[in-house]
Amino acid sequence: MRVAVTGGCGFLGSHLCEALLRRGDAVVCLDDLSTGRPENLAHLRSYPGFEFVRADVSVAVEVSGAVDAVAHLASPASPPDYLRRPLQTLAAGSRGTENALGLARRDGARFLLASTSEIYGDPQVHPQDEEYWGHVNPVGPRSVYDEAKRYAEAVSLAHHRALGTDVGIVRIFNTYGPRMRPHDGRVVSSFISQALRGEALTVYGDGKQTRSFCYVSDLVRGLVAMLDSSQTGPVNLGNPEEWTVQELAELVLDITGSRAPIRYEPLPVDDPVRRRPVITRAMEHLGWRPEVTVADGVRRTVEWFSAT
Repeated sequence: MRVAVTGGCGFLGSHLCEALLRRGDAVVCLDDLSTGRPENLAHLRSYPGFEFVRADVSVAVEVSGAVDAVAHLASPASPPDYLRRPLQTLAAGSRGTENALGLARRDGARFLLASTSEIYGDPQVHPQDEEYWGHVNPVGPRSVYDEAKRYAEAVSLAHHRALGTDVGIVRIFNTYGPRMRPHDGRVVSSFISQALRGEALTVYGDGKQTRSFCYVSDLVRGLVAMLDSSQTGPVNLGNPEEWTVQELAELVLDITGSRAPIRYEPLPVDDPVRRRPVITRAMEHLGWRPEVTVADGVRRTVEWFSAT
């Protein structure tokens, strides 16, 4: 296939571009480099069939020649990024999604939307399956990301129902691994960076809030499986193993051998208390489930951070 990947220089986008190229697909990577990094794809530029287009998807998604699929991943994704760029985040989820859908419709291509577990907000149902509508504060500081993704799902399904666009939606839970930025504000990268520098690990709240951590290679397998399928979704992609933030901090300290202390700070506004996916749909319809344990994945990520 020839696949257009928006946000292809980002953490997840670059891994998806690499997976597609390695299996023989051609890739057109679109990114405005606001949060993505060119070095994430430096090793792929010699691949035949790879093309980079610098573009703000909220303005236009223009690709020369036909594409067979469009994977829309473009958006600030970590809290510091989307809180620093609120209008751009809303634009990527609204106009950006509409423009990416337009490209898919132009060529009759499969459209993959990378949505998020933030759809569920601070959930009142646990664990979360795809039938749950969520508990989101529409006017809180996190709403710029949460509501952008909720709109992206709505407009994608509207295109599917009204225009027949071949749409697939995945809801991505916490993902980590190589190519995360050290200071992107996500919990795994923050803990590892702090531990390696010997700084106190910052835990917000009492550390008892839970997350599910999926290693990036597992997540990308799910994205590719959804891209290749005829499923519309939404489909949860995440690791159903539930960890407290405190347990993750202790794991990072153990793997790095750091003696850094843990520092507790007030919990941010609307921070979810519990988060764990039900992945029955992914297992039944995509034949997917995560394979990398959290301990092994964190160890690999620590090795990458130590070497860079």
